Amino acid sequence: MTHAVSTYPMRRWVFEDAAGRFDIDLGDSNLPCGTLDELSPLGDLELDYGHNRGIPRLRALVADLYGCTDDRVLITHGAQQALYLVYNALLRPGDQVITWSPGWQQSWDMPTALGCRVEVLDHRPDLTVDVAAAAAVAGPDLKLIVVNTPCNPTGQQISDADLQALQDLAARTGAYILLDEDYALDLKDSAATRFERTLSVSSLSKVYGYPGLRVGWLYGPPELVAACTERKFLSNIGNSVLCETLACDVLERRGHYTDRYRRLTGEGLAVVRDWAARNTDAVQLTEPQGTPFAWFRLTTGEAPLDLCRRVLETGVMLMPGETLGGPDGFRLCFARDPHVITEGLRRIDPVLRPQPVRNTTSGAV
Repeated sequence: MTHAVSTYPMRRWVFEDAAGRFDIDLGDSNLPCGTLDELSPLGDLELDYGHNRGIPRLRALVADLYGCTDDRVLITHGAQQALYLVYNALLRPGDQVITWSPGWQQSWDMPTALGCRVEVLDHRPDLTVDVAAAAAVAGPDLKLIVVNTPCNPTGQQISDADLQALQDLAARTGAYILLDEDYALDLKDSAATRFERTLSVSSLSKVYGYPGLRVGWLYGPPELVAACTERKFLSNIGNSVLCETLACDVLERRGHYTDRYRRLTGEGLAVVRDWAARNTDAVQLTEPQGTPFAWFRLTTGEAPLDLCRRVLETGVMLMPGETLGGPDGFRLCFARDPHVITEGLRRIDPVLRPQPVRNTTSGAV
């Protein structure tokens, strides 16, 4: 079913409401952030303009993630810029775009700003991608289908059968499929490596824990990558050569970071599952499929934003569903040290259920 999306800006929640008010972060969806002293010294690096498409060393490393040649790769200022460039290069006023919520706000806001007709669809009850709903609303002007997999915030991956059905739909209409794969561990399995009109976007922010480097990338057909490269030049010319060189160090030690990711998410998810089992009257856990966070449906009758505001008073940040088009739940990141998660959940427990309003009158007057 197509619907309008009412959201509370994530920018406002993270950078205004919550800024400086928490010491435990269970809201952001990345691993604990790495530090500069964990990376190799830069020595006599020349701080020139670098390369519009990304320095060759980094492009080659990203291309290797997909098992492809680097003419299919564009390095961008985080995954957010990669998505923005795709929207700008592909879409024109009147084009149809299909996406789902809960999801990433940019996927409905940016195409709308470009004059597109955006169909924001509900997921199935199990929070998987509803392909039948997409087929029902698809028109002859369909240009782009946007899928976040694994999905932020539901934690669900699109199945092979659903992905094939979307590919068939795209083939019939001449549309592209854009896969936001920021939480995917093995990009060699990306459908973008098998289907020509399919794009993949990812970054170093989530799995690797380096959102501050602002290094992401686009993988796709060479002609579309070239169109995005032209638009990138007109926006910021190129990324910082400093950040791109540091990014090379991260990807050259990829195994170290993916091992850390698996360890932290494995330990953290066990703690979260136990907490969910103790609070089944208040929350319902959606079992995550390869993400560092979980989606909890709130069943107390309270708005998630109100709960997250009260939790913030305890020094813990969660991500209210209203920031992601999901007004019935919240996102909780468990890619943390188990002791940190345990302490955060201990603080949440006393405020998880709203307190009844007490009648302060003491009899008839």
